[in-house]
Amino acid sequence: MSTCRCGLIGTGIGASLSPALHRVEAAHRGLALDYTLFDVDPPDTRAALGRLLADAERDGFAGLNITHPFKQQVIELLDHLSPQAHAIGAVNTVVFRDGRRHGHNTDAHGFTAAFRDGLPDAATGRVVQLGAGGAGAACAYAQLRMGAGHLTVVDPDAGRRRTLAASLARHFDAGRVAVAAPDDLPAVVAEADGVVNASPVGMAAHPGSPLPTALLRRGLWVVDIVYMPVETELLRAARAAGARAVGGAGMCVYQAAAAFRLFTGHTPDTARMLRHLDELLAERGNHHAA
Repeated sequence: MSTCRCGLIGTGIGASLSPALHRVEAAHRGLALDYTLFDVDPPDTRAALGRLLADAERDGFAGLNITHPFKQQVIELLDHLSPQAHAIGAVNTVVFRDGRRHGHNTDAHGFTAAFRDGLPDAATGRVVQLGAGGAGAACAYAQLRMGAGHLTVVDPDAGRRRTLAASLARHFDAGRVAVAAPDDLPAVVAEADGVVNASPVGMAAHPGSPLPTALLRRGLWVVDIVYMPVETELLRAARAAGARAVGGAGMCVYQAAAAFRLFTGHTPDTARMLRHLDELLAERGNHHAA
């Protein structure tokens, strides 16, 4: 049996659970799969990205997952983008096929599926999103596709938040998207139904909360796409304030399942992958809290 080789390129990914998720699901499907982490340390990121893509393609990899901070940088190194990846302007899955590099985005699917699982009846008239990077682009696109009435994107980088808003305006009514600086958070969160953290703040390598926790309140819902740690500072504060709060474990699994299908051509058992992630997180003293 030939082995399907795939992997993940990113920075600070040493604790990633993606290898275990893919390998165990492949075993359940009777497939041989090897999943390698390529953890890139700054400042060599851009050069390393091109080198790792070329090496993986040469070595017969089926594809690679792409995470922070490469989801937008990788686009210039690809031959083709799926319609959704093109619309989002970010790629988290690269498939090598027929001598070409195909870019896909499974983050939007992952966010949508996890949101519908965790907050099926949530009001989305006005939503505030923190983060305008690669993951933020996918989450913003997903929310507008799901029918969010108005989305305010908050990011400390003024150019990045304006670029994302302009990109979204090419696919949705421009009146549904606004941008704001972090200093504007008290005003925009006060009017919001919910808050999405699509920034890296809260990850082990970027501890803390992406917004002042005093802004959280009962009646608000909060989604934090960070899944390690499961209980981020933002989620703890949101639950303490009486807000409904959902972590990133569901999104992690749903996007991984979609990537698994692209790499292997086989449809995974997503429910089984969710249970497996629970087990993996429990081993680290956490669990998937929906």
